[in-house]
Amino acid sequence: MNNYIIAYTDGACKGNGKQGASAGGFGAHIIHPNGDIHNIWGGEADTTNNRMELLGAITALKRTPADTPIKIWTDSGYVKDGITQWIHNWKKNGWRKADKKPVLNVELWQELDALTQGRMIDWQWIKGHAGHEGNEMADQLANQGVIGAGEEFIGPDNTDHLTYADASNQSTPNNTNNPKPTTAMNNHAFKISPDNNQNPDYDGNTQRANGDFWAILPAPNNYGSRARQLIMDTETTGFEDQGGDRIVEVGIVEMVDRKFTGNKLHVYINPEREMDDEVIRVHGISNEFLLDKPKFADVAQQIYDFMIGSEVIAHNAAFDMRFLKMEFDKVGLTDFLDRIQTTDSLAIAKELYPGQKNSLDALVRRLDVGNQDRTFHGALLDSEILAEVYLAMTGGQMAIKMEYGDDHADAMSSATGFQDLSDLASLLFTSASDMDADSTWRSTVLS
Repeated sequence: MNNYIIAYTDGACKGNGKQGASAGGFGAHIIHPNGDIHNIWGGEADTTNNRMELLGAITALKRTPADTPIKIWTDSGYVKDGITQWIHNWKKNGWRKADKKPVLNVELWQELDALTQGRMIDWQWIKGHAGHEGNEMADQLANQGVIGAGEEFIGPDNTDHLTYADASNQSTPNNTNNPKPTTAMNNHAFKISPDNNQNPDYDGNTQRANGDFWAILPAPNNYGSRARQLIMDTETTGFEDQGGDRIVEVGIVEMVDRKFTGNKLHVYINPEREMDDEVIRVHGISNEFLLDKPKFADVAQQIYDFMIGSEVIAHNAAFDMRFLKMEFDKVGLTDFLDRIQTTDSLAIAKELYPGQKNSLDALVRRLDVGNQDRTFHGALLDSEILAEVYLAMTGGQMAIKMEYGDDHADAMSSATGFQDLSDLASLLFTSASDMDADSTWRSTVLS
């Protein structure tokens, strides 16, 4: 549980400043450390979007205790940059901008400035309309504010539809997201496995609609383990992460100290677009199957919490990381790549087997591992197979790692089972007892 308040604020304006068509609203969605939720909304008849954004932030500060740290998420660069950067010069210049013109909305800026004095505030920007639940709730409240004012208080016993974590999760994973049998985040419900196992009624057929699938989204119980490795794969709608393609499946297998823990993460994702037949032939996941599956925003926090702080191993890792970064950026989790270590198993294979085919299929045949049926390239199946391939390719490095640590192993690594040990000769020395034993042997045998 957080020891600070989280507030999502937003503003809306119909016409944005045009006389007679400029009704606007603001919203503040406030999550207290004990789980209490406070929603507040209101508005003005003739206003601007910037005024409403400011009023959202002002309301969040006015209606929360000043002695409790608060993190404020806003999708307004005007508010975020104004209060953290521009305001210092405005105040120094008598509330005038660099061009000597008066600061617009000065009375609101002065009120906001006064409310920040002596408070611990972490101002954060989040991309608007990108599917993050907190920002979406603030947006809904702001639109309610266009037509009227009000507020509601929701206790922790009535918040199943609002249980999500801080958008940054900057320190350690929020482990309050314990999997529940059913989670409703959109207009439909999707199922989450309560025990890290697949629904036994799920037949694995993704070529048609199948409501028996349970998403597996475990808590990161081994977070912080030094030797925690996540072997993962994704399936997507195509190859263009910046061209509209999306992730449709994430599969992750967890190892600690090169041993499988039994923890797996597996979820199918509604990409909010249709896939071509050519793509479907590759991974076998139909458009119909994905219709009732969660959107990425629904499960982003749980995937993020499970992955950060770990070494992530993928085959052609750049592809998977590009797509994950794109998806996490959409929901405001923009530090994802900074919080993981990435290992590319394809790069290891190219070093070991230069000039040869190094696809996952080719490595399976070459190393005689991972002989599961791979008619389709499902993300979880490929992750399980890749784990076996990775262990086979890197097995020869382990003795060195155990004795000397990762840095020495990396320096010597050729990922083969054989190493030139001549450089270790200097580490050998003779003890006094060895010298005495040698002297006795020589006097007995050689004299």
